[in-house]
Amino acid sequence: MSTADSKDQRRTLPGHHMVLGETAKLRLDSGIEFGPFTIAYQTYGELNAEKSNTILVCHALTGDQYVADEVHPITGKEGWWREIVGPGKIIDTDKYFVICSNVIGGCLGSTGPKDINPETGKPWGLDFPVITIADMVRAQTMLIDALGIDTLFAVIGGSMGGMQVLEWCKSYPKRVFAAAPIATSFRHSAQNIAFHEVGRQAVMADPDWCGGNYLLEGKKPARGLAVARMTAHITYLSQPALHRKFGRKLQNRGAITYSFDQDFQVESYLRHQGKSFVDRFDANSYLYITRAMDYFDLSVEFDGRLADAFNGSKTRFCVISFSSDWCFPTPESRQLAHALNAASCNVSCVEIESDKGHDAFLLDEPDFHMVLSGFIDGAAKSRGLK
Repeated sequence: MSTADSKDQRRTLPGHHMVLGETAKLRLDSGIEFGPFTIAYQTYGELNAEKSNTILVCHALTGDQYVADEVHPITGKEGWWREIVGPGKIIDTDKYFVICSNVIGGCLGSTGPKDINPETGKPWGLDFPVITIADMVRAQTMLIDALGIDTLFAVIGGSMGGMQVLEWCKSYPKRVFAAAPIATSFRHSAQNIAFHEVGRQAVMADPDWCGGNYLLEGKKPARGLAVARMTAHITYLSQPALHRKFGRKLQNRGAITYSFDQDFQVESYLRHQGKSFVDRFDANSYLYITRAMDYFDLSVEFDGRLADAFNGSKTRFCVISFSSDWCFPTPESRQLAHALNAASCNVSCVEIESDKGHDAFLLDEPDFHMVLSGFIDGAAKSRGLK
């Protein structure tokens, strides 16, 4: 994608784009004062007169702001959580004002490494500052402030979105009434860091990455990014789900070919996942966002005492995990719930029996839907929302 293409895409992407940090800049964890920058976001439903019905939905690593659109402007599919968000649905846009923003460092309208560095007139590339989950949340608070909203009824998200939920509750507890961190953890595990490093090395080993300057060279590290996506996608599934969907079935052939072609359906599936991902995501954004997840550890500033991150919090929590999620397994959710209990927080912790793996929160999972719906409805009654 050329520099001109990058700017044209932002102009043509539907939704809202707000420039922030023009006067008071965003102070990053790295110490850099960053701004101005753009946050792209979508809203659904209407803000009530009391401004008390806002739900912030936080997206995962490869997600974006198009959480409930009928047609995603890039993929042509439905919004990524339309199963959950919409009129009459679990997050009911007839009742709640829903906001979802593309994270800073992203590539769907919010400022990221593919955008223009105003000091050089060229794409940021690796000159873009390294960001953290806390930086993403600080940028979100600037957006929420600009929209004139003081407190959020709820903050909800899965995976990296759940990390943002927890960061909101740690850093801005008085601004969050209810929180649902889903399929996530208070810190990234060594296993997850390892998988991310494999993905990053795949991108950086692609000759078309050009040291991060592929946009200036008119190239795209498609092969490396596709391999990174294939590797990560395996961690989002489970062995039973893979077996049920693919087993050892062959792909459009009656026998193995004694070659390195895609003999098996699962190989064809992964290659398709890699190719479609390359068409919608920026390689450098992938590097930056995975790094932000790796750096996430809510306990580190409290010398490992996780409960201290939530002391005095009045937020209502519902921590949700899935039994077959080996990316963020249930014991990590229980550790989080124990810390919340130790901090005297109002918390429920639920493990959903599912063989669909980490991605279960994005799929049709009735028990999960029932739990999330019950939590939101109960919180709404306590909040006095009708």
